[in-house]
Amino acid sequence: MEDSLIVFAAVTLIIGLVCGLVPIFSGIKDDEKRLKQLTGIAAGIIIASAMLVVIPEGYELAMTDEHGTDDALAGYVALVILEVDHGDINATTGIEEIEGLIGGHGEEDGHEGEEEDHDGHDSGASLSDSIGAVIEEVEDGDINATTGIEEIEELISAHSHEEESHDDHASGILMGAAIIAGFLLMFILEGSGIGHAIHEEHHDHEHGHGHSHVHHATAGGLLVFGLTLHAATDGIAIGAATATGDFALTITVLLAVLIHKGPAAFSLGVFSTHERKERKDSVRDVVIFSLATPVMIIIAGLALAELETHIIGLAMLFSAGTFLYVATVDTLPDIHNPETGKKAMVHVLIGVAILVVLLLIANTLDIGHAH
Repeated sequence: MEDSLIVFAAVTLIIGLVCGLVPIFSGIKDDEKRLKQLTGIAAGIIIASAMLVVIPEGYELAMTDEHGTDDALAGYVALVILEVDHGDINATTGIEEIEGLIGGHGEEDGHEGEEEDHDGHDSGASLSDSIGAVIEEVEDGDINATTGIEEIEELISAHSHEEESHDDHASGILMGAAIIAGFLLMFILEGSGIGHAIHEEHHDHEHGHGHSHVHHATAGGLLVFGLTLHAATDGIAIGAATATGDFALTITVLLAVLIHKGPAAFSLGVFSTHERKERKDSVRDVVIFSLATPVMIIIAGLALAELETHIIGLAMLFSAGTFLYVATVDTLPDIHNPETGKKAMVHVLIGVAILVVLLLIANTLDIGHAH
């Protein structure tokens, strides 16, 4: 995975530097119409990637919590119990097969001091430990195999009811909180003057659009900081995707980030040439911005790889929230303008269509989940 992180970091660094330094050294001026087209298409791709890829994948990963192993075991044990009920195997054979599924039951000794339920089984133990305790009773002759199967079936049923009543609601709230946290982070930064959409603010708008040139009340360095912070959240998204081990997911998120990063870097280059007195200061702005995403890709990728799967899912949902904010804010001003609304709508739809086509191609080529 480390090699992939380095490659993704290098690609984002190159895109940021090239697109950001071109306007500084070439003297190319900002083409407002072309930039709006690229921004609209990028917004469509980001929206589609958030809705069709990042949120569904983040949801799936976030639902894989600490009970995931018990859930899988419950399913396998239920199949053995079904064989016993149908008469395909007897209760003794069923107990033996279940014992094989849990890999033995020699770990119960360490749970003697924990609270027990009315059946004498450890109420704080995992499902595997509880089943192991029942099997031990059968082998010690305290209960027969048939009774053991009945008790194990009760454990499976109780586990299923507990999962349904406890996990789904709490997990849903947590996942929603992760998405809105990402959205609100960008919202608060923007509202505090630490914005990201500087390409809307450094050029003269066309006459008749109802806009005037925007003068910043905050220092240019603060705006560069805001854009860099946004670039860092992009790095979290790519790093989290890489940590899942899902190639198709990672490439999709990377594509969405790169398509948005190009216009953003170019805009920063133009903005900085207008705000800075010396070229070296403009170059510094672009370098700082360009480094933010690749550095965060490596940090997030390595850090999240060591965490539980559901934490990776929550990180992805957080990134999806930032994606949704950036994409909508980039396009809303033009959508509400009667003269640019239709064009902005078309550009966003083109971006959505591009990602949908890419996903269909990936599905056709069977480039799927790897985790």
